[in-house]
Amino acid sequence: QDEAGIPGILVGVSVDGKEVWSEGLGYADVENRVVCKPETIMRIASISKCLTMMAVAKLWEEGKLDLDAPVQKYVPEFPEKVYEGETVTITTRLLVSHLSGIRHYEKDITKVKEEKEKANRAFKLTQPCQDKEQKEKEGKGIEKTDSVKPRKEHEGEVKKRNSKPGRRDKEFEQEEYYLKEKFESVIESLKIFKNDPLFFKPGSQFLYSTYGFTLLSAVVERVSGQKFTDYMLKMFHDLDMLSTVLDDNEAMIYNRARCYVYNKKGRLVNAPYVDNSYKWAGGGFLSSVGDLLKFGNALLYSYQAGQFKNTNGKLLPGYLKPDTVAMMWTPVPKTEVSWDRDGQYAMAWAVVEKKQQYGCCRQQRHYASHTGGAVGASSVLLILPEELDSEAIDTGLVAPPRGVIVSIICNMQSVSLNSTALKIAREFDKEKWAQYID
Repeated sequence: QDEAGIPGILVGVSVDGKEVWSEGLGYADVENRVVCKPETIMRIASISKCLTMMAVAKLWEEGKLDLDAPVQKYVPEFPEKVYEGETVTITTRLLVSHLSGIRHYEKDITKVKEEKEKANRAFKLTQPCQDKEQKEKEGKGIEKTDSVKPRKEHEGEVKKRNSKPGRRDKEFEQEEYYLKEKFESVIESLKIFKNDPLFFKPGSQFLYSTYGFTLLSAVVERVSGQKFTDYMLKMFHDLDMLSTVLDDNEAMIYNRARCYVYNKKGRLVNAPYVDNSYKWAGGGFLSSVGDLLKFGNALLYSYQAGQFKNTNGKLLPGYLKPDTVAMMWTPVPKTEVSWDRDGQYAMAWAVVEKKQQYGCCRQQRHYASHTGGAVGASSVLLILPEELDSEAIDTGLVAPPRGVIVSIICNMQSVSLNSTALKIAREFDKEKWAQYID
């Protein structure tokens, strides 16, 4: 908090399904000296994508949604696309992994390519050893898995190491970050980008796109037969996430924090007024760290439930089926992750797979995470599943969820939180096993 100059920060940790730490530090409202507390609610930004993916997965399980059908099957208002003279298909599966070719906030493809090339060059300069090792792997025909490069088009989750958090980097200079128009429906919000050309052929490249999730919300709306926002709020109720709501400026939302940025002179100022109704699905929800822990545990329980066989029918089913979560957490080829160089993007989650290259050296654990960056806010949700012992599973000595979940939210934009969340998760995981040994 001190290092980044954050006015207020919330942190929550759960171990094996139990919330063990929830705390607010600093100020939710600097002007009125309102301190942060565990119940404080802030913008969760792109973690909203994970919530939307839960809805998509549920509808797919129920047989209502075909992940591989053209989106026009559900949303005919979105025009068919042509790329380089060829009619192409955008599917829900491509949308959730940012492979659709739909633009992000930057409209100029030339600028996006320039920024990407610049970021790639910087990455290679700072990582000469890794780059050399990667080339050797590619030469041997091994699939490239750690193709993580800083990407300016990611929604505020990448910042220059030598720049002060909260200042408007190039990402936050995009006009569409600061839309003030209130959209009455997700279909109406499609007008922002639906007639723009694709940046590439769907499925061929990765481009992080919040607008892809705006289109996804229209798919959810049509498939569910309910307004997207109504469907999501019903889902939050089922998940016991009663503090998770729409980022609606007009509504009275108790415990809502204010948002802040630093101006050009380095002074703390209130963040500009924005209306996020054009991107509910990709960055439009508010929540507390406690609710995000509940969400993470619902996913972790669903993921592990199928591994516990000897429970005499006492184990309730998860919100999703184990295979569904496994699919969501399977890295997708051609994807990248800006906030974690060890990971690849999956389906609305970044996933790091278990790997150990040398004995008595660094061991890479399996975990899933997503960060968020919005005007005046940054966030992260990280799930570190326990590597389950077969004996404990078979004898019924333990029950899901097993693992550590960390959520952090702050009311300052452009703050990198993923590595902090991972460090916290590892500390609690280490402490958990130390207690077993004792």
